[in-house]
Amino acid sequence: MNRFMPPLVTLYKAMYSPAAAVRGLAAVRGLYRSYSTTPPSSSSSSSTSYEHILVSHPKPGVGLITLNRPRAFNALSTPLMTELNRALQALDDDTATGAIVLTGNDKAFAAGADIKEMTALTFSTAYMTDFIRSWSSTLQALHTPLLAAVNGYALGGGCELALMADIIYCSRGAVFGQPEIKLGTIPGAGGSQRLTRAVGKSRAMEMILTGRSVGGREAADWGLAARVFDDAKACVEAALDTAGLIAGYSQLAARAAKEVVNKSQEVGLRDGVEYERRLFQALFATADQKTGE
Repeated sequence: MNRFMPPLVTLYKAMYSPAAAVRGLAAVRGLYRSYSTTPPSSSSSSSTSYEHILVSHPKPGVGLITLNRPRAFNALSTPLMTELNRALQALDDDTATGAIVLTGNDKAFAAGADIKEMTALTFSTAYMTDFIRSWSSTLQALHTPLLAAVNGYALGGGCELALMADIIYCSRGAVFGQPEIKLGTIPGAGGSQRLTRAVGKSRAMEMILTGRSVGGREAADWGLAARVFDDAKACVEAALDTAGLIAGYSQLAARAAKEVVNKSQEVGLRDGVEYERRLFQALFATADQKTGE
């Protein structure tokens, strides 16, 4: 768990205990002093060799991960997802990284899961090994803001991977879909849940029950993507620019902002507002809030 968050969580849990809240604020102050006096670490992901992904730092504070299985249209497999999780964890642990962009190539963000890996699976094997759970474990626990720059196909697991990002940018040529019904199955990595939250029940039902895909313009109109661009290059550049903007802000504030927005998807309005207010109050213990940086 990221070292900034436990005191904030403790503070929230202690919302009805003033004494505990004071202890939580003190812990936040101590952590902030420790963080602000510690020089940024160099990311280990830069020097790590990967087979299925590329990792770079195109802007200060920004990590870029590119899925790199072009012949397979970036089909997701356990080896690829293992590397992706390693790279994401390394960037999340790197205090010099304030935002991450995940992308593929012009033809495919990720055109689904690798069917060959699933052909021999039986129910007992899939159930006992909890197949596919590990694919999203790091993504769901990521503290650093993550942007997906989607071009070409984002189908099945590829669509689910994009939906795990905090912000989705896409080009007009992007294609989103959950076509698992055509293979006699259903989404297995959160597609039915995150897609419904993104576009509403009726549209999600239509996409999942018919296997219908939607283009980039429609995805933006539906709220699946935040912005749509004319071509792949513009999409990736805009995602990197936004990531650079986020990375320039207080990391404490950015991570807290991500946490409270995600909390809105998990709890009722009253609990969500209460949670937001406690983290808002906790940030008054930081120098960033005092200087407005």
